[in-house]
Amino acid sequence: MNNSAASTRMPRWTAVICLIAIIVGTHAGDVGGADVPVEKDARANTLWYRHPANTWMTEALPIGNGPMGAVLFGRTDLERIQFNEISLWGGRRLASKEYVENDDMGSYQAFGDLFVQLGHDPEKVTNYRRELDIQRAVHRVTYEYEGVRYEQIAFASHPAGVIVVHFAANKPAAYSGRIWLTDMHNAPITASANRLAAVGKLKNGFEYEAQVQALTQGGKLSITENDSVPENQWEIELPATCLSFDKSDSVTLFLSAGTSFEQDFAKEWLGEHPHAAVTQRVDSAASRSVDVLLAEHVSDYQSLFGRVSLDLGTPDSSQVEKSTKERLEAYTRNKVADPDLEALFCQFGRYLLISCSRPGSLPANLQGVWNDSNRPAWAGDYHSNINVEMNYWPAETSNLAECHVPFIDYVSSLRKVCAQKTQMRYGDVRGWTIQTMNNACGVSSWKWNPPGSAWYAQHLWEHYAFGRDIDYLRETAYPILKEICLFWQDHLKRRPDGTLVTPDGWSPEQYKYEPEEGVTYDQEIVYDLFTNVIEAADALGDDKEFRDEIAAMRDDLLKPAIGSWGQLKEWEIERDDPEDKHRHVSHLFALFPGRQISMAETPELAEAARVSLDARGDASTGWSRAWKINFWARLGNGDRAHRLLRSLLNLVAETKTIYGQSGGGVYSNMLCSHPPFQIDGNLGATAGYCEMLLQSHAGQIQLLPALPSAWPTGSAKGLCARGGFEVDLTWKDGQLTSAVIRSKSGQPCRVTYQGKTWESDTTTGATYRLDQNLNPQESEKDS
Repeated sequence: MNNSAASTRMPRWTAVICLIAIIVGTHAGDVGGADVPVEKDARANTLWYRHPANTWMTEALPIGNGPMGAVLFGRTDLERIQFNEISLWGGRRLASKEYVENDDMGSYQAFGDLFVQLGHDPEKVTNYRRELDIQRAVHRVTYEYEGVRYEQIAFASHPAGVIVVHFAANKPAAYSGRIWLTDMHNAPITASANRLAAVGKLKNGFEYEAQVQALTQGGKLSITENDSVPENQWEIELPATCLSFDKSDSVTLFLSAGTSFEQDFAKEWLGEHPHAAVTQRVDSAASRSVDVLLAEHVSDYQSLFGRVSLDLGTPDSSQVEKSTKERLEAYTRNKVADPDLEALFCQFGRYLLISCSRPGSLPANLQGVWNDSNRPAWAGDYHSNINVEMNYWPAETSNLAECHVPFIDYVSSLRKVCAQKTQMRYGDVRGWTIQTMNNACGVSSWKWNPPGSAWYAQHLWEHYAFGRDIDYLRETAYPILKEICLFWQDHLKRRPDGTLVTPDGWSPEQYKYEPEEGVTYDQEIVYDLFTNVIEAADALGDDKEFRDEIAAMRDDLLKPAIGSWGQLKEWEIERDDPEDKHRHVSHLFALFPGRQISMAETPELAEAARVSLDARGDASTGWSRAWKINFWARLGNGDRAHRLLRSLLNLVAETKTIYGQSGGGVYSNMLCSHPPFQIDGNLGATAGYCEMLLQSHAGQIQLLPALPSAWPTGSAKGLCARGGFEVDLTWKDGQLTSAVIRSKSGQPCRVTYQGKTWESDTTTGATYRLDQNLNPQESEKDS
């Protein structure tokens, strides 16, 4: 190729239906109202490349609307659009009635692909550019071929449930080719009235369906049975049945996909067959114009993404002209400073969370919603010993509370199935906990993770702590927190001296030690659970007797301790090895995301945490590096946090599983490499940016608590703090210049910065402006 320069629970759903529309037009940008204005920082929020993608994991670009995701390659000869639907799960739908340690939880499944034969020889293509504008969530490909300029635009609309791909050219009748639908479970492809369909059923009883309806303007459209199908580099077999278009001015494809999964254990997770809903979505989408769909999509997406803006400094002008891969190469190999690239990486995490976690569907799994394999790494599961929790660390702080709702609903849906297996494993206990690996239906496998449900509970509490929705706390969060406390009331062991210890803990994933008492990871998470329950009961002004019982138990818990070489002990027994470089740093939960350890309240323990972090080192898997960004931010060391960020923004290409120090980083498409791809590293890193700029876990809002010297001048707008506050910050030469506090719930507010404090009652809807010394400048009530 030749190139030249939520705070309330959402209703349960019976089927998740999403659509892909592929439109082939006659003129570049000829969709009626599709030229939605681009904000001035759109270029800064764009990933772009000079070549089409070859590999799914490292190069192709993701779009999504929550329940459905697609990965686009931007090919000019045979375009591939691989798609997923988040509820398509293999394995058992119902847990075994008898206790089975490793139940058949199956894995998250790939759904299928669309292939569009364009016939443009890559060797003859010029001026190629492929980009993902995360300011608007729009994917775009442009190139020239034999004197014609071609353009492809794709976006995933949440309100319409549609993914749209729009092909256009500056010459009429420019497109001739074929379209195929494939199914990853070998369902037959049928055709009727210019509509392709795949209908199937998994062994576990889940039914699924996909339909593709074609509409054309100009040219000829027909159903074709042709055994002569093109080969492709991914070795995916294309069916004989396809749709052919010849000399078309426009071709529009609407693809809808759904399953019979319903998020209700009482219904055995089964809802209606998706056929009727799929058909209705296809018909409805075909009746709407593309310009309306695009405008609606951009408005919806920017209502979330546009809440936060981030300026970390101006890059060298030579960097701006480079492609994303070229910038990553310069950043990794030449150690070039590129604050613009760093800001893009932060915002890319927010883009991914919006794209794979929207109310009404399942939460983001290990790969979000994107998966091209029926046997993905670690089953593409809900991994409870850090990974699924890390996915949601940025939900509240980066002003995406609605995106937290799918995880909260998922936790609520598991209560009965998890309680049943918990009682099989632990006997006559109340409440429930979980194993490490879990599917969409709560069927679980591998090691028990006793504090896992308490870690889940932290997310339910945080959703309240940031949003202050008392009805949500009363009706949703508190009952679940209390259930999990009941498990620990029954399961904790009281020693003769009165100390309470967890009896069978392990420090993930330190395989060489058997479960034992008093493991620091367990103790810290139970402490966090009890603290959250105490504060929840206080907020509700109810359940005082239970609250006091839990407070007394919290006082008796075995607390974190300092070891012989100054480290925070990972086990009660002294066995910490200063040469241990394990990716998990589970015994520092109390530092982050917990709040038991802080520099202000427990300086000696904070120092011990620092010693442990130094010993663990920086190099590790991608998600481990992301966690360490947050640790160092909580320790107030912005330069070390930034060093970890640079370590994570390390361009890699390896896709095979590696657990050690090598391999961690990002691929050229900026997806995080464990390796292989895991989305938690992207999302955990975004949370780390927020922690560097704003913290609120210690009962006050700390401004710029870990600002690195690499970002001397900049601004952040729309970050969120506990208590129901939204904060804007500006700084210059490493010092705060102004802050804006917006109160969303009328709570008292305490702000600190470098020993200075501003404290005030607030009014719901009011805005408070502070100068560099936290002196109030003015306040105003929002209209």
